[in-house]
Amino acid sequence: MTLRRQIATAVAAIAVLVAVAVGLLVHQAMIRQHVDQARAAALAALNSAVDTYKRGEVTDRFTLDDPALPTGLRTLAADGREGSLLAGGPQGESMWAARPVQTGVLSVRVDFTQDRQAIADLDRIILITVVAAVFTTVLAGVLVADRISHRLRTAATAARGIAAGRTDTRIGELVDGRDEVADLAAAVDLMSRTLHRRLEDEQRFTADVAHELRTPLTGLVTAAELLPPGRPTQLVQNRVQALRSLVEDLLEVSRLDADAETPDLAPVPLERAVRRTVTLTGLDVDVAVAADRQVRTDLRRLDRILGNLLLNAHRHGTSPVELHVDGHRITVRDHGPGYPEDLLDHGPQRFRTNAPERGRGHGLGLTIATGHARVIGATLTFANHPAGGALATLTLPDEPPHP
Repeated sequence: MTLRRQIATAVAAIAVLVAVAVGLLVHQAMIRQHVDQARAAALAALNSAVDTYKRGEVTDRFTLDDPALPTGLRTLAADGREGSLLAGGPQGESMWAARPVQTGVLSVRVDFTQDRQAIADLDRIILITVVAAVFTTVLAGVLVADRISHRLRTAATAARGIAAGRTDTRIGELVDGRDEVADLAAAVDLMSRTLHRRLEDEQRFTADVAHELRTPLTGLVTAAELLPPGRPTQLVQNRVQALRSLVEDLLEVSRLDADAETPDLAPVPLERAVRRTVTLTGLDVDVAVAADRQVRTDLRRLDRILGNLLLNAHRHGTSPVELHVDGHRITVRDHGPGYPEDLLDHGPQRFRTNAPERGRGHGLGLTIATGHARVIGATLTFANHPAGGALATLTLPDEPPHP
C-alpha cells in the first residue's frame, strides 16, 4: 500500500470513528432529554389528575384501571407505589404514569409519537452531518497525502537519478515547503554535492596520474627499444608495454567517467563486425550467428567492448569461448568458474582482477566495456550460465542514442 493510501485510510478510519462516536453521544443525549421531558410531563399530569380525583370531579385526563396500562406499571401500582414507564400500545408509543388510589389504579398517558419523530429527524440530520464530515475530512486527507506523496516521489526520482550517475541533480529545487520532506531533500542534496565533488576529484586524479605517467613512460619505451637483444631486454619491454597499456586504459576510464565521449554512429552489419573483431583479437573463439542484422552504432567502441569481453573470457575462463549473435543481442560465454559474486552484485570495479597474484575481482577491461556500452546506448549484463561458465550479454539499442 502506498503512503498516500495509508494516510487516506488512516484519516478515513479516524474520521468515521470520531463521527460515529459523536453521533451516538448526541443520539443518546437527545433520547434521554425527550424521555425526561415526557416523564416529567406525565408525572405532572398524574399529580393534577390525583387532585381532580380527590375533588370527585370526572374528566378524561385520567383513567381508572385502564386496560391498556403496561403490566409492569400495573404491578408497581398494586404494590402501592407511583411510577412512570415508556411503552408502546395500540395508540402508539406513550409515556405512562400511574399510582394507586382507593378505587383502583389511576393512570395518565402522554403521547410520545412527536418526540420519537423529532428523534428520528435528528438522527437523519446527524447521519447527513457525519457523512459530510467524513467525506470532507477524507478529501482533505487525500489532498494532503497526495501532496506529500508527490513530493516524496519527486525526491525518489531525483535520488534514483543520482544513483544512476547524475550527481548534479538537486532535489531541493523540485521539493518546495519547509517541513520534514524539505529537510530530507536538503540532506540528499548535501550528500549529492559531496558525492559529486568526490567523484570529480577521483576522475581528475585518475586523469592527472595517467597524463603525468605518459611522459616518463614514453622515455621508458624508447630506452627499452635501445637495449641489446636478450632475455632481460624482452622482460623489460614486456613490463613497459604492460605499463603503457595500463596508462592508456586509465586515460580511457577517466574520459568515460567524465561522460566526455561521443559515439561516431554508422550503419554496421553485425555479423561482419563481430567476425572482424574476433580476427583482430587473434583469439580462439567459436562464432555462431542465429540472426544477422544491420545496426547503427560505433564500430570502434563495439570492437573495444567485444575485444575486452573475449580477452577476459580467455584470461579468466576456460575454452571453448563462444560468441553468439542473435539480432541485437550478442553473448560471450566461457566454460570456466564464472564471474565472482561481487561482480554479479555490484558490477565491474576498477583495479580488481581474478588473477591470483592480485586477489579476487576484476580489472579495467570490464569497466571499460561497460563504459563504452553506456556511450553507444547498449546494455551490458553479467551472469553465470546454468551449465557453468561466465556469460556476458550485450544488447544493442533498436535506435541509436542521441549525442
